[in-house]
Amino acid sequence: MTSRNDPAAVPVATADDLRERIRRKAHLKGRQPEPQALADVQALIGPRPPEGHARDLLIEHLHLINDRHGALHERHLVALARLMNLPMAEVYEVASFYHHFEILRDGEQPARLVLRVCDSLSCQMAGAGELLAQLPGRLRALGHGDVRVQAVPCVGRCEQAPVAVVHQCPVPHATAERVLAQVDSMPERALALHPQAPAATVFDVAPESAITRGGEGVAPAWVGLAAYRAQGGYRLAADVAQGRVPRDAVLAAMEDSGLRGLGGAGFPAGRKWRIVREQAAPRLMAVNIDEGEPGTFKDRTYLERDPHRFLEGLLVAALVVGTDACYVYLRDEYHGCRAILRQALAELRADSPCALPHIELRRGAGAYICGEESAMIESIEGKRGEPRMRPPYIAQVGLFGRPTLEHNFETLYWVRDIVQHGPQWFAGFGRHGRRGLRSFSVSGRVKEPGVKLAPAGITLRELVDEYCGGMAEGHELYAYLPGGASGGILPARLADVPLDFDTLQPHGCFIGSAAVIVLGRKDRARDAALNVMRFFAHESCGQCTPCRVGTDKAARLMQAPVWDGDTLDDLALVMADASICGLGQAAPNPIRCMHKYFAHEVGEGPWPGDLPPPRGGVRTERIPPAGPGEATP
Repeated sequence: MTSRNDPAAVPVATADDLRERIRRKAHLKGRQPEPQALADVQALIGPRPPEGHARDLLIEHLHLINDRHGALHERHLVALARLMNLPMAEVYEVASFYHHFEILRDGEQPARLVLRVCDSLSCQMAGAGELLAQLPGRLRALGHGDVRVQAVPCVGRCEQAPVAVVHQCPVPHATAERVLAQVDSMPERALALHPQAPAATVFDVAPESAITRGGEGVAPAWVGLAAYRAQGGYRLAADVAQGRVPRDAVLAAMEDSGLRGLGGAGFPAGRKWRIVREQAAPRLMAVNIDEGEPGTFKDRTYLERDPHRFLEGLLVAALVVGTDACYVYLRDEYHGCRAILRQALAELRADSPCALPHIELRRGAGAYICGEESAMIESIEGKRGEPRMRPPYIAQVGLFGRPTLEHNFETLYWVRDIVQHGPQWFAGFGRHGRRGLRSFSVSGRVKEPGVKLAPAGITLRELVDEYCGGMAEGHELYAYLPGGASGGILPARLADVPLDFDTLQPHGCFIGSAAVIVLGRKDRARDAALNVMRFFAHESCGQCTPCRVGTDKAARLMQAPVWDGDTLDDLALVMADASICGLGQAAPNPIRCMHKYFAHEVGEGPWPGDLPPPRGGVRTERIPPAGPGEATP
């Protein structure tokens, strides 16, 4: 051992060297924000509050940057991470999760415009493939080579198929000529915005009627606060707040009406209110308007015409359940609805019928998985939209760790009518032994697609003949999807099965959000099945292997002229049994329906026996188990 006094000892570093080492270690690692980028981002998100920028606003801040600069440049992500005091990796992993955020390296420029063409089933049947093939070349020929054409999943306008969207402006019943004309008239992002909707005096929702017939344009008139109040609007909310209508009476009306969740899960609404109300305060509410199931557009149809009826239902639910704050999660594709809802909320705050809870409008960013209740809550909290494992259940430990009442838009939309008309008003509708009303989003090979407010339990044949004007010219019914991409595919011989919760499960399908897509004999069920499986593969969040790998592998196998039935059956079993959420669990439904009902299209023999019970889609809800003496629906 060498002594420190040993004259032969050689120092390994001088004092200056040691000071330099300390200085280097104290220096921040990684890329540092540029002053101009910091100024750019701060101008958008505002000065730092005393408590710091809220972590749950990360996605909102990313939208501000993306809208202003056309993309998310790396320098702005670094600056945002610094201003929000977050790791750069955390900001990047959130930004890269959502389809509507484009991350660019510094120096790269975004496209002048992004032209999105929906390639989901209804639009594919209406000619989206031809549009996607024609548009790039024709745009270049007209000097629009800096306009990027992008195939995207369902944009929620299936009754107007095929649909293109020039930045934020929809082009219904799109042809190449109409799209090119729109690009000429809206040459940059600042001009390519959703048209402003005019005011209306009344929106009459007549039960058992065709709400829309497919040709109403993209900005229908909507009912503002004054017109809504003139029709008795917000009287119920005021009465509940003042105690003139007891809160327990409202809860009893909801339970007696039989109203079930209309986002797809179908859980009894009144029972959900009671479960959440029994939890410890503070309680929150989260409203799901991430209407991403292909074929579904009912929520948009009601919201862009009658937003205050929904807001009154939200207020009544908040009063009865006792929620302190409400978060409304709206899909990013609904730019017109977002403007309307912002204006309606501003009207309500300026002239409220009662004390309002804290209400925030949150913007999705292009992720179908956020229709799943826990994934939506993760997204509201500013995170990647990945489903949570349960338990704990959302009703017990939900948004920000608090008990949370999660509802679909349409469920709240009917609250005022049910309470004011009485529960038997709603329960009095129905056919074939079923109760209530259902809003069917109908698209495909029918004369008059659109939203049809029909009695629960109506059959597909009755729905098409009575509400849609029959099949489209030159088409004969061959098959139909009763519940969007997740709900399976049924043949024409089962067109007389009642459409409602629990009626389709014996046939391997479910109604979900009541998104009905009708196929004619010129269509092939295998093409529909492949389209929806590609959609699942595109929209899988990637969190669990059975879904991430299974949907991609299944989509590739389903392209073969003759299916490898054994391998697809194995994939279906693993996806259904081992996926974390309803996306992977429902992905096998189209495979199994093809085996059972359309085996001739894929070179197979008839399926022996019954299909396994279908698993719920992405909107499946999980509620705490019933306590002793309680019935489980």
